[in-house]
Amino acid sequence: MTTTTATDYEVVIGLEVHSQLLTQSKMFCSCSAGYQQAEPNTVVCPVCMGMPGVLPVVNRKAVEFVMKTGLALNCEIAPYTRFDRKNYPYPDLMKGYQISQQALPIASNGWLEVTTEDVVTKIRINRVHLEEDVAKLSHLTGSNGETYSLMDINRAGVPLMEVVSEPDMRSAEEARAYLIQLRSILRYIGVSTANMEEGSFRCDANISVRPRGSSELGSKVEVKNVNSFKYVYEALKYETERQVKQAREGQRIVQETRGWVEGKNVTASQRTKEEANDYRYFPEPDLPPIEISREWMQEVKASLPELPKAREERFVTEYGLSEYDASQLTASKSMADYFEGVLGVKSLLGDALASRAKAISNWFLSELSRLLNETGGDIDTVKFEPVALHELIDMTDAGTLSSTMAKTVFEEMFKTGESPKAIAEAKGLVQMSDNDAMAPAADEAIASNPKAVEDYMKGKETAVRFLVGQVMRITKGKANPQMAEELLLKKLEAFK
Repeated sequence: MTTTTATDYEVVIGLEVHSQLLTQSKMFCSCSAGYQQAEPNTVVCPVCMGMPGVLPVVNRKAVEFVMKTGLALNCEIAPYTRFDRKNYPYPDLMKGYQISQQALPIASNGWLEVTTEDVVTKIRINRVHLEEDVAKLSHLTGSNGETYSLMDINRAGVPLMEVVSEPDMRSAEEARAYLIQLRSILRYIGVSTANMEEGSFRCDANISVRPRGSSELGSKVEVKNVNSFKYVYEALKYETERQVKQAREGQRIVQETRGWVEGKNVTASQRTKEEANDYRYFPEPDLPPIEISREWMQEVKASLPELPKAREERFVTEYGLSEYDASQLTASKSMADYFEGVLGVKSLLGDALASRAKAISNWFLSELSRLLNETGGDIDTVKFEPVALHELIDMTDAGTLSSTMAKTVFEEMFKTGESPKAIAEAKGLVQMSDNDAMAPAADEAIASNPKAVEDYMKGKETAVRFLVGQVMRITKGKANPQMAEELLLKKLEAFK
């Protein structure tokens, strides 16, 4: 009897991503969409509170943002779209339904390429549609142990875009790469902050397993509202193992909605999965259909910036960067913009351009990224002028600063915004690059370490490295190591 293993099964994953849009007002009323810092239930009106008799009005900018997203995802833009009512019996929808799009979404039939382990996969986009967000429920436990819920209506009515993929992903790794790429695009085109921690970028993952080689989809499990890329990845890994185990044991996989339990690193059943007919969709009677003219679509298309993938490819061809460096620099639009701003301070061509691009890239991806992570800042908070980084690189190339000194100067630049030259002079960090200045330290190193001198005389040439270290100690790291070694060798050879 053949033993069935996990490799006999294929995982099938599709993602539904909800992203709040960066409009000034809500989807169907004039209330501010900037609710995050407001006191509960203060950014509300009769429309977003679901009062009887009120009439919604469509936010044109939200429609354009969905068009913009669809175009960035290679979608077809519908010439005619409409809103539908989605009936939903939960308390965070005060009026008992959500205004969404079911039959005629704004964008459909697109695709997004992702790369995992050097393999490029095209993930099809089923649709990009527009709806309103719901109120926020907080489930609490009182001092007497009784549970209760509080509702904040501020979030209700905020424009919410849903990007629905086809079930084209075959691993948790592909799903994570898709989410990262999608978030990057949404931030590049300026339609959303796409911040998972703030709830402006939320993911529902649909996952099933089937015997490898089968074309039929298995019973689908939906994992709801996972709030970080790490947890989406871990939830999908867990569900893959759980469902494969059930399949191997001949158990029926229940179609249901599950939630990720962070403390236990497991998914837990929440409810059996609703079908589309449970929502009882029908055309929204209070909103007319929207016609999207070719002229309107072209106007929106013209506003698209250079997208991450195209920019990454340009960084490789134009600046000679590696694919890895280019992908890291272009993952964030603000980082890529700042990189080009720094690089463009000097007019460089050919090898000089490639050399300087690599040097700047190294500083961005190492020290700058580290300092931004430690301080919780972003690229907009950088204090030093772009020309200062060129000055620092020039000082390092000239031997005025050692690599260690340069890191110290860079950190001070980051904190204060002062020029590297001023910092180096104030801290006494200028590297010794003059033989006459280093000669006393070299003489002291030789006189204080006769054993190392003896070893060198016996042919142990590595002993000179020890003496270089002594010169660096005596000069408190100010000596140019290469020049110190050359000086020591000259003095040692004179003893022979």
